[in-house]
Amino acid sequence: MFKKLKHHQYGYLFITPFIIAFLIFSFYPILNTLLLSFTDRTLMSRTFNITWFRNFQLLFADKTFITAVTNTWELWLMNFIPQMAIAFLLAVWFTDTRLKIKGVGVWRMIFYMPNLMMASAVAALFFSLFSFYGPVNQFLVRSGFIPEAIDFIRRPAVMRGLVVFIQWWMWFGQTTILLMAAMTAISVSLYEAALVDGASTMQMFWHITLPLIKPVLIYVLVTSLVGGMQMFDIPYLLTDGRGSPNNSILTNTINMYMKFHSSKGHIGAASAVGIVVFLMTSVVALLIFFLLREKHDHPEKNKARSS
Repeated sequence: MFKKLKHHQYGYLFITPFIIAFLIFSFYPILNTLLLSFTDRTLMSRTFNITWFRNFQLLFADKTFITAVTNTWELWLMNFIPQMAIAFLLAVWFTDTRLKIKGVGVWRMIFYMPNLMMASAVAALFFSLFSFYGPVNQFLVRSGFIPEAIDFIRRPAVMRGLVVFIQWWMWFGQTTILLMAAMTAISVSLYEAALVDGASTMQMFWHITLPLIKPVLIYVLVTSLVGGMQMFDIPYLLTDGRGSPNNSILTNTINMYMKFHSSKGHIGAASAVGIVVFLMTSVVALLIFFLLREKHDHPEKNKARSS
């Protein structure tokens, strides 16, 4: 069979395993979730009815779902904005030859190490640290900073702050390394020419660095968006698994999990949440691609300008 294949057809043979795996483990689940979202299927029911858009109507009328969507976006933005700011700052420092920072490789390793840990293990660790009888309360009470222990786990502001900090702490190192890789790939001659022309550091950053690292920037934005919209393990393990206290860290995926594991196990309602999250993520990802795309002038426009 392999002898009959032409030389240029071997590529199709090599990508066949990926296509098969994609169809089975990615495309089919998405299609099946879409079909289930139009039904009243439950875990224990043998039959089900087509309800069309009823699950979506009930979903948007549910205040818990709106809270979950709002929380997900807020937690992601509060984590992503400082993550990008600090990663950009560190990447510029470490790639600037004029600063001559020593041990750049060691610093990169230290910043990247939190990313090697399992998110569930980190969440369990912080839950133990901030529990009522945890080390944080022990230190604060024994040192005289507070008169009695504080129930941090039941304070919305503390829990939201912990989720944001853990997300930032675990991922800013990887973002820094990606931005550094993109910046070091830029030719030094471009910066030298800009210096000769009298460009400042900020001008070189805006007109040379940012335009040339757009592909990596798009990758970081989209992957962070997808991960943020699927935020589950950290807020789930930090509390009782229901986004408490007062649904302050309830996310889309926790809400979907709660519907799936409700008393009836409503698969249709849980699938509707998944489809909404999928559409929301896809639209924002396409918007990122559109806003950061490479803009090429049309030849006819260039002729009109020159004339």
